[in-house]
Amino acid sequence: MSIQQAALENLRVIRSLMEKAHVYRAVSGQAALFGGLLSLMFAARQLDTGIRLPSADGAGEFLGGWLGQLLAVSVFNALMLAREAKRRGQPFLSQGMKMALRSLAPPLLVGGVLGIGLIIHLNNLTLAALVWILGYGLALLATASFSPPSLVRLGWAFVIAGLALFWTWAANGDVRLLPGDLAPASACMGLTFGLFHLVYGAAVMIGRKPEPLAAE
Repeated sequence: MSIQQAALENLRVIRSLMEKAHVYRAVSGQAALFGGLLSLMFAARQLDTGIRLPSADGAGEFLGGWLGQLLAVSVFNALMLAREAKRRGQPFLSQGMKMALRSLAPPLLVGGVLGIGLIIHLNNLTLAALVWILGYGLALLATASFSPPSLVRLGWAFVIAGLALFWTWAANGDVRLLPGDLAPASACMGLTFGLFHLVYGAAVMIGRKPEPLAAE
């Protein structure tokens, strides 16, 4: 494939993604509600543990629990996308899906690996949570050229919140130097992955317009 043909193919894929933005927005809204509710419940339980036992070492539970949340939400979202692709008579792993994954993968991979390393090797749960928040926000922004504006706004919310929380945490030695940081880490995760996703999902579902029956 020549450079010109490759460019035309990319433009075609981007146009197709933009035309289907309302569909992916609705699917992501359902996944956001599901993930937000799970995240908020798990964060609340860990926050309570961190407040009652401030010096408890909850690194293993924190890491395992949030990786479990990620797996559950990823499977749910994949099932929703597969069902929608089947309804529209399209392959699940389409060119548009591949383009989206190529955009999402670098910030998610970097943020995920750095966060896991901070937990395993430095036992720093709060900084790991902030890295995850920023990595996720940057991943959403990486799809700005073809994703719905609502997802871009959600990405900016994660980035701004992550930077503000990092500045607050870094400037507050009383919190930053605590022997156990399960409570602040859980609060950061609950605020963003929990509350932000619930608000986003509710806004999407409330503002969702029914798709025309002839639209395929």
